[in-house]
Amino acid sequence: MFSFSRMTRTLLALSLSCAGLGHALAASAPLPAMGFIASQQIRHIATYFPGRMAGSPAELIAAEYLNQQFTKLGYKSDLRGFDTRYLYTSSAGKKDWRNIHATSVIAARAGEVPQQIIVMAHFDTYVPQSDSDTNHNLGGLTLQGVDDNASGVGVMLELAERMQAIPTHYSLRFVALSAEETGTKGAEDFVNRMSAEEKKNTLLVINLSSLITGDRLYFNSGTNTSVAVAKLTRVRALNIARSLGIPAESHEGAHCCDGIKALDDARLPLLNVTATNFALGKKDGVQQRAITSHFPLGTTRYQSQFDNLQYLDKALPGRIEKRSRDTVKVLFPLLKDLAKPAKHA
Repeated sequence: MFSFSRMTRTLLALSLSCAGLGHALAASAPLPAMGFIASQQIRHIATYFPGRMAGSPAELIAAEYLNQQFTKLGYKSDLRGFDTRYLYTSSAGKKDWRNIHATSVIAARAGEVPQQIIVMAHFDTYVPQSDSDTNHNLGGLTLQGVDDNASGVGVMLELAERMQAIPTHYSLRFVALSAEETGTKGAEDFVNRMSAEEKKNTLLVINLSSLITGDRLYFNSGTNTSVAVAKLTRVRALNIARSLGIPAESHEGAHCCDGIKALDDARLPLLNVTATNFALGKKDGVQQRAITSHFPLGTTRYQSQFDNLQYLDKALPGRIEKRSRDTVKVLFPLLKDLAKPAKHA
């Protein structure tokens, strides 16, 4: 019998052999232009891991892929499984809890001190939570989830690769969350497993979400993030963006923490990075299921025929590459500066 574990290994090996991600280079080789690694990872994740719903085989295979990517870069990386559930509503209105076992990926590298900076992005795609969702083709096995949220994961992987050879004073952690599309359970699980000491030692969490379809980047501080930290992070990110001619704004305290409220409630300093048309009176990039100006009227980003490479490349040609480049150009120098070079590097 062809077992599930064997199927997982086979599909993972196939995805790795077909990746064609030209950044698997020797550590001494120069990295490609800013944003190239991120855009290639976005396309790879969307192509080879569609339907990566929390608790599904595709999610576990995607988690194994991310774990291997971090390990290849020299980080100590592990899978973190956890049990959770979500409420499913039938067409008759009956509500039932559905149990799942989700898997996040945690990668870390120690600095000279235990204080840490976390870069975070969720990698799971939307799970249909009602018969109505299924009937309207929301989520499911064919949803590539390019914008939501292969985009955030791709940028996170490029940041991890660019930081791998830079000794830092502060420790670094890269977190790929699952079960965010089932009621933000991934963020809750992550916070619940942090000790009081870990929370105290967390200087900043940079969260990356939905970076493609919105017309400009937004850098938002957490509601409970101090003014001093906001100046060092949000204000500095905006200044870097503007110095490079990259359109960027801030909601100034509004809509910062959709999907990561558990982190804000735990009073972890936050910098949430997304793309939105909020300034134009729309909300794409702020609320995951909102209608966007780039999707047909009455649709959502959870519909598989729209949040995919074919549609986005046609509707927004070159946007994946441009937004990958712009985001990395802002966040890499910011992260490198915040992590501070090691004293004896």
